[in-house]
Amino acid sequence: MPALLYTLGFLAVYLLAICTPWGQRAENALFGLGRANPEDVWIYPLSGAAYGSTPLPPLELSAKPTLMVGLAVIVLLTLVRRCWWQGCAALGVVVLTTGGKEVLRSILPRPDLVGAPENLLDQGFPSGHTAIPAALTLAAVLLVSPRIRPYAATAGVLWLACIAAYSATNGGHRPSEVLGAALLACACYSLATWLLPPAAAPGAMWSPRALPVITLTLALAIALVSGARNDTLTRSLVSAATGFVCAAMVWYAAVGRPALRKRPTLG
Repeated sequence: MPALLYTLGFLAVYLLAICTPWGQRAENALFGLGRANPEDVWIYPLSGAAYGSTPLPPLELSAKPTLMVGLAVIVLLTLVRRCWWQGCAALGVVVLTTGGKEVLRSILPRPDLVGAPENLLDQGFPSGHTAIPAALTLAAVLLVSPRIRPYAATAGVLWLACIAAYSATNGGHRPSEVLGAALLACACYSLATWLLPPAAAPGAMWSPRALPVITLTLALAIALVSGARNDTLTRSLVSAATGFVCAAMVWYAAVGRPALRKRPTLG
């Protein structure tokens, strides 16, 4: 099932990027590109790190408020639409993703295989800032009506593309940590939809034929802007590619490959 594939992808990213010398060297080398000045990031003023700036959720101190508001909206939609199974599944996706990343950070070590500087030894796998928009997007897909589900997914993946690319370019997270968060959210979503009763599981939905192309094109553009730096083109492009891949994975999990399950028939 898809949940198993996403889990295997999560483990593969961890093993290849963090548990191998060449994986560590490749990601550590990104931190050496440019002047290591966060103000070189184009959207740094929106990060909340600049004095007096309002953070773009869920960056900086807005992470917990964003998560709390998202959970409150999930509960409200569940009560209004009376979709109890979907509401429980949506809560499960958010709680498992955001809570799971804290547990995984404590049990998945980051061995120092290349003699890296001390400031590069912090364990940040998977990225919490990326996990929040990924989980909330997939939770929204579970709760909204099928008619507006593709548009909710579009808004969510555009938000995710921005946060994922910025997280990878500002020095707070490596690309593997950002990808790991998106894979974790997709795994939790796939597991939740697989466990839902067939009548409650999200099925095929109608959407404009051009919507996937428009969504992914906009996601790429947003990732390019969010990952852009003034001091290094290589790091900008790697960060943009990371944000776009995260957005594409969540879009595919939510819209491109709906979770369908049929009961076995007798006879």
